[in-house]
Amino acid sequence: MQALIFDKRKYDWDNSKGFEKVDVPMPTIQKDDDVIIRVHYAGVCGSDKGIWYRQAFKEQILNSIDAENNPTQPPLTLRGGEKQNPPLKIRGEGGVMNPKSYRIIGHEFFGEVVEVGKAVNNIKKGDFVSCESHVVDNKCYQCLLGQKEVCTNEKILGISHDGGFAEYARVPAHVVRKTDTGKIRPEVAAMQEPFGNAVHAASKVDMKDKTVAIFGLGPIGLFLLLIAKARGAKSIIGVEPNPISIEMAKKLGIDYVIPLRTTNHYESTNPYKHNAEVTDEIIQITKGVGVDVSFEMAGYNSSVNNCLYATRRGGEIILFGIKQGDFIFENYNRLIVHGFTLHAVIGRQLWQTWETTRELLEDHTNQIQEKLFNVILDQGKNTILPLSDYTKERFEQMLHDHPKFLIQM
Repeated sequence: MQALIFDKRKYDWDNSKGFEKVDVPMPTIQKDDDVIIRVHYAGVCGSDKGIWYRQAFKEQILNSIDAENNPTQPPLTLRGGEKQNPPLKIRGEGGVMNPKSYRIIGHEFFGEVVEVGKAVNNIKKGDFVSCESHVVDNKCYQCLLGQKEVCTNEKILGISHDGGFAEYARVPAHVVRKTDTGKIRPEVAAMQEPFGNAVHAASKVDMKDKTVAIFGLGPIGLFLLLIAKARGAKSIIGVEPNPISIEMAKKLGIDYVIPLRTTNHYESTNPYKHNAEVTDEIIQITKGVGVDVSFEMAGYNSSVNNCLYATRRGGEIILFGIKQGDFIFENYNRLIVHGFTLHAVIGRQLWQTWETTRELLEDHTNQIQEKLFNVILDQGKNTILPLSDYTKERFEQMLHDHPKFLIQM
């Protein structure tokens, strides 16, 4: 079958970019709880962009490939100091690949079940499904407490477990979620996983009659905008540098958008500082009070501090954007004296978030599903890339042109 992969045997992580379209062995049932899915659509997100440009998930991808090859023995040392694990035989239509050196990318996808292991009872051949991307262990302290989104030993589809940028995918049954295609169209069904990120973030606060600021109108920020409107937010302010995302937010009905005109402050001597041009405008819009709720969706240190200067006393701040490294709270005293409540959000709560996602998408009175397809996917015009037409050049151009797009298998 065809798949988009990163192959560590072919490319050095630090001196390459992109995904290779190659033929790899078809997945087969390996464990009694395995499910094989024929992928119809797979969504491309910011994490995939980070992998494409080698800006994220290096250790998770490389280390997990090594662990799959040999989970118990240390790697062999070859001439020149290079490490290689003892070979693992991987059977498939393509024969034997020894050892496995690649990761199939992609963690957002939708498709049809074509085979299940003998211990799978709740999923059957012919079901249409999407998948939770966090493959949790269901036995660590957090999982047993019902906090599976912060599982100690999780793997992530497309990063530390082969994903869905392929014609077929093998996943454990406990991450599979059925979808009623009579109520949710397939293209939108492929976006349930990332939409769930926004649902989880929104679940931390009651937004009814609240003023809301969203710092970062990438795909998750745009999803959040739709949810905030459906949840009765009084006024929604967005902050975003990308003109494409700004125009899309306007089409989705945002009340105010502040273009991030001054971006060189990220590269200044104090890159952590808030952007006074932005926060002053938010204070002016809110008549000197500040917003009730700020969502940090971009992951920049300065954006976190923008939240501290844009949120009213006693307000709430939701931190979703991810960046590695140290962050600085500008004027820590402000954080305490203003009595902010901070919420850190990762992934989706299993399965509460998925159930809320289903309810929001199946409720056509809120127009969320229609806007996801008609506006964010532009009715599929230039936002759906057939795998057969994949080239690195076209994929990279789509990363640049569209906040969200899909691969069709």
